[in-house]
Amino acid sequence: MSDSWKPEVDELRRREELAQRMGGADKIERQRSGGKLTVRERITRLLDDGSFHEIGALAGRATYEGAELTDFMAANFVMGRGRIDQRAVVVGGDDFTVRGGAADASIFQKQVMAEQMANELRIPLVRLVDGTGGGGSVKSLDTMGRTYVPYNPGWDWVVSNLATVPVVALALGSVAGLGAARVVSSHYSLMVKGISQVFVAGPPVVARLGEQVDKEGLGGSHIHAHNGVVDDEVDTEDEAFDRTRRFLSFLPSSVDALPPRLEPNDDPDRRDDWLLSAIPKSRRAVYKVRPIIESVVDAGSFLEIGAGYGRSAVTGLARLDGWPVAVLSSDAYIYGGGWTAEASQKIVRFVDLAETFHLPVVHLVDQPGFVIGTDAETAATIRHGARALAAIYQATVPWCSVILRRVFGVAGAAHQNASRLSYRYAWPSGDWGSLPLEGGIEAAFKAQLEAAEDPGALRAEIEARMNLVRSPFRTAEAFIIEDIIDPRDTRPLLCEFANLTADLRHPGPSRFGLRP
Repeated sequence: MSDSWKPEVDELRRREELAQRMGGADKIERQRSGGKLTVRERITRLLDDGSFHEIGALAGRATYEGAELTDFMAANFVMGRGRIDQRAVVVGGDDFTVRGGAADASIFQKQVMAEQMANELRIPLVRLVDGTGGGGSVKSLDTMGRTYVPYNPGWDWVVSNLATVPVVALALGSVAGLGAARVVSSHYSLMVKGISQVFVAGPPVVARLGEQVDKEGLGGSHIHAHNGVVDDEVDTEDEAFDRTRRFLSFLPSSVDALPPRLEPNDDPDRRDDWLLSAIPKSRRAVYKVRPIIESVVDAGSFLEIGAGYGRSAVTGLARLDGWPVAVLSSDAYIYGGGWTAEASQKIVRFVDLAETFHLPVVHLVDQPGFVIGTDAETAATIRHGARALAAIYQATVPWCSVILRRVFGVAGAAHQNASRLSYRYAWPSGDWGSLPLEGGIEAAFKAQLEAAEDPGALRAEIEARMNLVRSPFRTAEAFIIEDIIDPRDTRPLLCEFANLTADLRHPGPSRFGLRP
């Protein structure tokens, strides 16, 4: 009898090859005909070449005749370790070719292990979600002959990971129930146009409530990239993988490390002359803030997050002299840049991200205040706005505000934590106060205007007088604004901020983690 274990190794290889079949050739073809990659193709394209080490490949349903394995269907969740840009990550993906990614065809321990592995090894986690990932279909109850009380195995790891390691979730098919919860319980989530849908329950279940709708109409990316369910939508799966790599490049592997600096690729002293005219002289005129962001950060480094949701607020990650930072701004084209209820929710989550992973914040400020009116009151804007204000006051990461134009009201006061060092600059276009003069004069001088023989003339006289008062230089004389700068100096000063505060970042858990 030979002492060699080669026969067993050969059997191991045979079983691994069987696992590679996934749901079979016909199911694989159906997956591809729907414009989707298989889970193994996704992992290959996401990770560095040859870096994937699969765990649990032999888990699945086996058929035997005596001691002989005659057939094998792998579990429909593929997971393991790999590398993205040479950094270790955990990746786990649903295999839709096996029972449509439903949990009754999987071994749930593999999902749980992926979450626990990322948490305990302190490395990022990427979820490739393409199925329900929950309790399976009603058919499974018929097979079991009983039902059960719902529970989510390993959800404590999911929650813990939000405060521990970067988590990216890609919705890459029709995702329902617990699968949908796995998508949103992340730091960054994506959908692919045309192939991704996310919903609590799919069209057949919704139809029982009397609503007839297809899966795209119920939960397509055109819905969820604009209501805050996911952060972004992209055109292709490869674009989703690229966004994943870019997002992770700004973050540490866990809260126990600091975001990595890259070799600078841009002159920190670069001064763009066009910034002198970036803000219109007319206070009623709008302007595009994204070119300003692109101008002051390292060239090509800005990654906007959540562009379709809470659109009056602009959030994203960028670099300054190679250092990663979180960038917050307002879009004057949307409600004049005023914060809506949705924008406030977006800001809370974004500030939580910066706080969790030790990212300094750069806030380019043009804030006319919270959006007002009946719709704003119906949306509970002040409630959500106060939460944004609380998030900013809870943040301990380095913070630099650059006032581009307006700072008004409670939302304007949220441009920084006023109890901390006022590390801020203002452009000469700065305009601030409790209320904009354009609306405040009518309120403050109502009685005089109503009693005047010529209200228009009196209003013009008051406005001319108040325009002298609103000069930012008057504020600087009282040291209420610390530093008015040439707009062209913004990038050099922000790069100084990034270098000066780099050593102030401290690894370790924050007082609170990001909440989905």
